[in-house]
Amino acid sequence: MSNQDEKQFLNLPFTGISTFGKYPVCPNLNELDADVAVIGVPNDMGTQWKSGARMGPRGIREGSTLYSFGLNGAYDIEKDITYLGPKWKVVDCGDVDMVHGDIIQCHENTEEAIRKIVSKGAMPVVLGGDHSISIPVGKGLEDLGPFHVIQIDAHLDWADHRSGQRLGHGSCIRRLSEMDHVQKIFQFGIRGISSSLKEDVNAAREYGSVILSPRKMRKMGFENVLELIPEGEKYYITIDIDGLDPSVAPGTGTPSPGGFIYDEVNELLEGIAKRGKVIGFDLVEVAPPYDSAGMTGQVGARLALDLLSFVLKEREIDEESKAKKEEIHT
Repeated sequence: MSNQDEKQFLNLPFTGISTFGKYPVCPNLNELDADVAVIGVPNDMGTQWKSGARMGPRGIREGSTLYSFGLNGAYDIEKDITYLGPKWKVVDCGDVDMVHGDIIQCHENTEEAIRKIVSKGAMPVVLGGDHSISIPVGKGLEDLGPFHVIQIDAHLDWADHRSGQRLGHGSCIRRLSEMDHVQKIFQFGIRGISSSLKEDVNAAREYGSVILSPRKMRKMGFENVLELIPEGEKYYITIDIDGLDPSVAPGTGTPSPGGFIYDEVNELLEGIAKRGKVIGFDLVEVAPPYDSAGMTGQVGARLALDLLSFVLKEREIDEESKAKKEEIHT
């Protein structure tokens, strides 16, 4: 039988089990041994409008199978670069356990899982869930601090509380700002009416947060926006899918017109990865019940895979550079 006639195992997108990127499973964090640990947090108890983001991890995983053909990496035809090569071990750790009706326990379980991933030396990639999950994720990253927070979002999420509720998805960035290991905060994509109280905006600016709308960023140019981020330092990135325009990502509980297109976010993420060290990231607010064509799950999955590609490629470049320097010295 010739090579041409030989049967292959294709592992097509519609076959098999929908893990993130069809990566292998590691359900027990005590046995984690990987470069990257993907974990879902199906918690939408912090939602103020339409629920459904608890199904986000499943929707993102299903969408990710389209971009996982198992061809020893992902070749980018525009850049002539192969990303996510076999050098890197990425695993899907399933989901954090949820306790229905108890947001405190859910956040505690989330923080514990992130701390465990960090202790094992893996980079956490977190699939939400609503944006309140970034509170325990930020806490769980404490041992990697200090770091800057870079948020892509339509909404400021700087509410102090809503009738005493301090852990909702509209308070997550303010809660992060209160953590000692968080330094500067950059909020990209913020726009629209009724997304924040004026006093919340004032509080964010008083903290020193950099707040930019898509319109303002386009006028500045993305290269100039990236220059605002301290170079060579650590970053935690939190991506709310409603940072993108609803025409691109309609399946979310709080859509807001006037957002980014996919290419803009892709460019922004690549620039951030080149600027410093991304220690972890989350992608939140994908709500499959409003995603009839599955497009939002696919866009979310693609952005997560893009960012992971950029981060690991920069690590490869750094390692190659160090190896060359060692060769010269020896």
